[in-house]
Amino acid sequence: MNKAILQVALDLLELKRALQIAKESILGGADWIEAGTPLIKSEGMKALRSLKDQFPDTVLVADMKVADTGSLEVEMAAKSGADIVCILADADDSVIEEAVRAARLYGIKLMADLINVSEPVTRSSKLESMGVDIICAHIGIDQQMTGKNSGDLLAALSWQIGVPIAVAGGIDAESAGDAILKGADIIIVGGNITRSANVLESTKKIRLSMDRPSAVTWKKSSHDQEIRELLLQVSSPNVTDAMHRKGAMSGLISVCGDVKTVGKAVTVQTFAGDWAKPVEAIEIARENEVIVINNDGVTNVAPWGELATLSCLQKRISGVVIDGAVRDVDDIRKMNFPLFAKAVAPNAGEPKGFGEINAEIRCCGQYVRPGDWIVGDESGVVVIPAERAYEIARRALEVRKNEARIREEIGRGSTLSEVSELIRWEKK
Repeated sequence: MNKAILQVALDLLELKRALQIAKESILGGADWIEAGTPLIKSEGMKALRSLKDQFPDTVLVADMKVADTGSLEVEMAAKSGADIVCILADADDSVIEEAVRAARLYGIKLMADLINVSEPVTRSSKLESMGVDIICAHIGIDQQMTGKNSGDLLAALSWQIGVPIAVAGGIDAESAGDAILKGADIIIVGGNITRSANVLESTKKIRLSMDRPSAVTWKKSSHDQEIRELLLQVSSPNVTDAMHRKGAMSGLISVCGDVKTVGKAVTVQTFAGDWAKPVEAIEIARENEVIVINNDGVTNVAPWGELATLSCLQKRISGVVIDGAVRDVDDIRKMNFPLFAKAVAPNAGEPKGFGEINAEIRCCGQYVRPGDWIVGDESGVVVIPAERAYEIARRALEVRKNEARIREEIGRGSTLSEVSELIRWEKK
């Protein structure tokens, strides 16, 4: 291949939306269109026929993920308009052989997907010898959410096999250029195009990155910094959606309105407005961390006020969450500090020193451990377990992207019910 190919994966459920996104991505510079596995499962071969009818001059890839009956599934896709059919690289050799025979019979190509293959380089060489036309270095969506990427696999394959190499798995405008430099011939992009509010412009950006890969610059972030940067892009509803409607604290209000906090938790257990441990926690908390205080829901006496908030500002602490009351809210609102509490009360407690810092607590209905991640905004506060923070941050960003695309479609005259095809997808 003289020029790298941009393949757009239509991993949607609704054919009408897929056709519109395909049109916009082709205008933006996409070379190949892929009927993704979710679309094929949702719409069947109708998806392939419709895409081929509307875009007869564009190469159509059918991501069938063939695992058995290789000949039958390849024939089915080929007769429906596919130019390339995707099979699973770890399918039995007999399945691969049958798929190759069918592909030759119907004049199409095969792409083998390396997802979950334990020895990908060895398997790729075998597949090449068996007649597979394209090898795809692919890290699946759920694996991407945990931080895995296809870059290292791509680099290893590029020196070992002679057939074209495709790469898939979270590719965006930055990583597309890097993938070209590592030897990719085909760049497969899904959500970073299909979930974009502006598909045309997103496709153009990725196309430009592919055509000018040397212009790409990389800035490596620490793991915590990357999590924070991701969570700053999303809302607390995005996060709860990513957690299957879990993690939300109850009964809190944002004292300063439209403010946001993101950071790792420093936990405080106190009692009846005793403000000693909450204030001592300021000395322990680091920049961008969030102090989370359990005052057992007591709302007639406050363990927190203006001077403690001012101290947090000085230390660049990201925010404070209180299962209880806060006072001095007029002064705190002038600071525009992210503070979330259950109530406002003028009374202060006494600094007796009861309680502890950085032990597991229960706050507003959620267990919080030191180091868990907190996301708070005007919609509420959500707790993310530390061990799932990167995954949930990535999933929340995908939720936001999907909403951005739906918002765009509603703006064009549709409705949420129409875009989501609610009646069709109601549970039977």
